[in-house]
Amino acid sequence: MAGKTVNVPDPETYDLLIVGGGINGAGIARDAAGRGLSVLLVEQEDLASHTSSASTKLIHGGLRYLEYYEFRLVREALIERERLLGMAPHIIWPLAFVLPQMNSPRPAWLVRLGLFLYDHLGGRKKLPATRTVNLATSQLGNGMKPGAKTAFVYSDCWVEDSRLVVLNARDAAERGARIETRTKLVSAVREGALWQAEIAGDGGTRTVMARGLVNAAGPWVEDVLQRAASASQDRGVRLIKGSHIVVPKLYEGDHAFLLQNPDRRVVFAIPYEHDYTLIGTTDEPWEGLPGKAQISAAETDYLCETVRRYFARQIHPQDVVWSYAGIRPLYDDHAASASAVTRDYVLDLDGGDGKAPLLSVFGGKITTYRKLAEHAMEKLVPFYAGAKGDWTAGADLPGGDIPGDDVDRFIAELATAHPALPLALLTRLARGYGTRAKAILGNAQTHEALGQDFGGGLTRAEVDYLADQEWARSAEDVLYRRSKLGLHVPAGTADAVEAYLAARPLVQAA
Repeated sequence: MAGKTVNVPDPETYDLLIVGGGINGAGIARDAAGRGLSVLLVEQEDLASHTSSASTKLIHGGLRYLEYYEFRLVREALIERERLLGMAPHIIWPLAFVLPQMNSPRPAWLVRLGLFLYDHLGGRKKLPATRTVNLATSQLGNGMKPGAKTAFVYSDCWVEDSRLVVLNARDAAERGARIETRTKLVSAVREGALWQAEIAGDGGTRTVMARGLVNAAGPWVEDVLQRAASASQDRGVRLIKGSHIVVPKLYEGDHAFLLQNPDRRVVFAIPYEHDYTLIGTTDEPWEGLPGKAQISAAETDYLCETVRRYFARQIHPQDVVWSYAGIRPLYDDHAASASAVTRDYVLDLDGGDGKAPLLSVFGGKITTYRKLAEHAMEKLVPFYAGAKGDWTAGADLPGGDIPGDDVDRFIAELATAHPALPLALLTRLARGYGTRAKAILGNAQTHEALGQDFGGGLTRAEVDYLADQEWARSAEDVLYRRSKLGLHVPAGTADAVEAYLAARPLVQAA
């Protein structure tokens, strides 16, 4: 008797399988999807769950990199700074930085020369030029120790870092990419011009095929290389831990400070979430395997000591209300110190001659992610006949299509449309979601119409939006990487959000 024929479904096949849901992976997914490629991005945890949400939250050229002659990187970053500001004005905005010369290990003329280069390397158009102030008479000196005099004021930009990642993933999805969080690459094997990959997620382990593989796993880049059979492993990554502390507000004003230390390292003090000051970062070698990083007591002491050197208010470790740390996967250029390791990126392409390509990303910084993605696609496009050309420069991110980039006017329009809703709520939603805030608000004319308030103004309508559209699956996703309300909600909010998410049907964001 003849055996029964069983139809085995062909495995899913994509043009590109991207491993890593940080800023580089999400940026490459967006770029590739917009070129007409079919894309699958897998992230073993949440989007931006490690390095990309543990930054100093700046879009900047990297003033201190001029000391290491990183002129190409600084120029590219300065150009991208103003470009990104126009693409996402709701989550990126200008920020003035005060650079005091008290306690400076560098002569004032050298600092001013560096700032002159900083002003001109990138063709600055939107941001103000550097100026000199006397902190003894300027309000910018409020909160500083007596004796502060000369300071330079220059401009960079603030960014909601984890939201930048999510918006890139959202845009990629709307252009056809599939984004799967809590999904891990188990193994990948070349089968001629294809990669056969095993991935493990909520539904178990399955096989997918891909014409190309992108390793944008950040600190796990070497781990992914080991999972990809026959991959070249002649590049090295150097893991550097950067830590930050958050303390009650140190000074009044919307400006930030760049503080110089005797060891020539610099520390930022930045207004954070209205009531706090964010202080960071450190540069410490990470010797262990990649994983969840935590600030050390020595790092906390270092940051507190820096603040005490400049500010009248003397903070100590017990004043820290929150801290976070991340591991930066920098390209190993064999620099002597952690702070001197290049922040530039290296793209390593393995493949060709009938072999499916593998592109590995080493290094990089959040400011240059879009350009990195563009360069990555320049290397990959030859493998894809019919792929479209560059397109992301100036293309708004979701919610960034605010007329004239005038966020204040947009907030006023929301207030007119929803007069009974608190202005603080409307402002936060506009700043977090831009024009997509309308999808959360709908026709609501009362706070109650937005559903249960979990605390701090976080409503069921917002949580539903984050779960359905932004891949939020846990209270940490919602409070610390999406809404940024973690420091503002009362005790019990996290448990209530966790219970609500667990009870609602799991929806994989489209």
